[in-house]
Amino acid sequence: MLSSNIFSGPIATDAPPASIGSRKDHPVPRLGIAAAAPIQTNKFYANFFLGNQTAPTYLHPYSVFWAGAKDTSGSWGMAISHIDANQRVYGSETNPVTGTPRYYINPVGISSICISAKELGSTTAVTSDALTAFSARIILRASLQGASVIEFPLVQGSAFVTAVFNGACPLIQTGIFYKTVTRSTKEARPGITKYKLYLEDGTTWLLYAHHTKGDPLDLQIINNGLAQAKGPFYGVIQVAKDPGNADSMYDRTCGVYATDVELSGSAHGEKGTYTFNFKKAGMNLTTTLAMFALPHHQTSFDDQTRDKMTDVKLQTTTKGIAIAVVADSWTMVEPSLPVSIGFVPWLPEAGSISNISSTNKTFIHNIAQQEMKQDILAQTDQPSMYFAGKALAKFAVLIMAIHDILGDNNLAQAGLERLKQAFARFAENKQQYPLVYESAWGGVVSTASYANGNASSDFGNTYYNDHHFHYGYFIYCAAVIGHLDPSWIAANKAYVNMFVRDIANPSPQDKFFPVSRSFDWYHGHSWAHGLIETGDGKDQESSSEDSMHAYAIKMWGNVSGDKKMEARGNLMLAIQARSFPMYYLYTKTNNVQPPNFIGNKVAGILFENKIDHLTYFGPQPEEIEGIHMLPLLPHTPYIRARDFVEEEWNTYFANGRAENIVGGWRGIVYANRATFDPKGAYAFFSTPGFDPSWLDGGASLTWYLCYSAGM
Repeated sequence: MLSSNIFSGPIATDAPPASIGSRKDHPVPRLGIAAAAPIQTNKFYANFFLGNQTAPTYLHPYSVFWAGAKDTSGSWGMAISHIDANQRVYGSETNPVTGTPRYYINPVGISSICISAKELGSTTAVTSDALTAFSARIILRASLQGASVIEFPLVQGSAFVTAVFNGACPLIQTGIFYKTVTRSTKEARPGITKYKLYLEDGTTWLLYAHHTKGDPLDLQIINNGLAQAKGPFYGVIQVAKDPGNADSMYDRTCGVYATDVELSGSAHGEKGTYTFNFKKAGMNLTTTLAMFALPHHQTSFDDQTRDKMTDVKLQTTTKGIAIAVVADSWTMVEPSLPVSIGFVPWLPEAGSISNISSTNKTFIHNIAQQEMKQDILAQTDQPSMYFAGKALAKFAVLIMAIHDILGDNNLAQAGLERLKQAFARFAENKQQYPLVYESAWGGVVSTASYANGNASSDFGNTYYNDHHFHYGYFIYCAAVIGHLDPSWIAANKAYVNMFVRDIANPSPQDKFFPVSRSFDWYHGHSWAHGLIETGDGKDQESSSEDSMHAYAIKMWGNVSGDKKMEARGNLMLAIQARSFPMYYLYTKTNNVQPPNFIGNKVAGILFENKIDHLTYFGPQPEEIEGIHMLPLLPHTPYIRARDFVEEEWNTYFANGRAENIVGGWRGIVYANRATFDPKGAYAFFSTPGFDPSWLDGGASLTWYLCYSAGM
């Protein structure tokens, strides 16, 4: 029972363990960053300091990008775009099973409105500071060493794109071209000038300006692509798209803007809440903010927040319809935290299940004895943190099943000692590519890319790709060891907590790691994409491994006695259980994604700007669907609901198609089947002469049998 703020206080504040080396350099330069490490690596604004700094940043509902004179407007300022559903582009390639489009994507590079200044030109430099888990401030300068010309505070969900001027001469440009520009004869609010910008594509944009000194904003139309102020401007310019009914809402909320979000939360039994307290700035701080909420927010708002929802709606790129909420804080409620999920199989209607029939137990015990003959040290000796973590987790779940379900303590204890030895190799940092704490960005990374110069080594771990996947497996393994031997925890706690801090640090008081590197509390899921520029924004390919990392954090918090950590893990799982059916896992009743796309059943790779029913490693249905299944753990039925799993099975694997799957994906698909047909799954895994090649390298036959027998 934790009614106090579960996000208050750090996990730890000391340096990573002495076994972890340190270095000050990183392959990716910190372009224009005016902030000290730790720096966020996986957040929405990273394109502003990666590559050529011109790739879009997705705010939902808007996107922004530094035009760099490369767009149709010829601007050196900040371009603003919003895409409606009718602009969405579907790929001509279709899903061979369902006939649905393989992907949809939103156009990029459309400069509806650009906020710039006469002082910006070919020497313009883009810098950034105030980089938090929810926000960034992007600064356009006349030169790298020059003074700030325009500052853009960016917060996800902002109703306005806001620009702060300190004496520069504003240019309001467009790559779409103006049809008409009108200045309202009446101020929107005292001290706020209002313009309506009608574009040739039929859209209407509103511009609000309040001056802090000097003259009000007075725009002159130079041509159909440029409106220019008559002189220097001190104050704030805000731009918003009007979907047709937003005029009055924008009028009463202009003049202030969000600068950051303070996250707080509590857990009381099965009820969890989390609150976004928006920090704001502007002309009159008694003015209430307008912010856009995504579908999973809308369905979880408490009564007070729900009452502040408006009827103003804008399309987002991949998250359905966003609705404007006029409130300085939002509170979301999750009424069913998975507090009862432990280490053994679990069902929503039955809870944890550790008892199976004696007949099944005898059969499975024979399998377990054979699996325990495998060489744990050899299988976990990998050049990849990802594959090493999967192997450790495989033996952890096997040993846990032997102890907690089969009841063979002696066999479990023998395996546990070997698992501890395997884990110790990593705790001592003696694996093939040791980890290092690098202080340029602030995090623990593989030395693989340092050693071979290949950015894609270990899926880009050195570049902060997939850390929650990789380290989640290690955290889960540690939780199992601690569950079976609590005396092991003390000596290994700092090492395991290092992984949690790297991916899920809750507090800015921890000066070694950024806050919540992986999980995006606005989007309701994590982003796997690290320090590599991408035109379609951050992405994630495995929703199930995302949920695995939350489950691992929950269980490590449980065994290590960190109740706040456990509560945060429970809350993340509850949010994922709400958001995944909207954004990743589609039943026929999904009303968030395009109706002609939900037949794919899973997203594939979810980007901020597109969804591609594919993987980075293969095009087969079992690969695309399966990467959203593994690993199968007790929380799986909580995240992957029975109706979804059955629909997915019938779409891709029923009528004998699963029997044609080659390799370990067959085992993954059948293990997933246990959610709605445990007898069918058990029959497959107990088949005489079961082929071990049907098991993925991170899978245990003993566990699959225990899981399906228990279910």
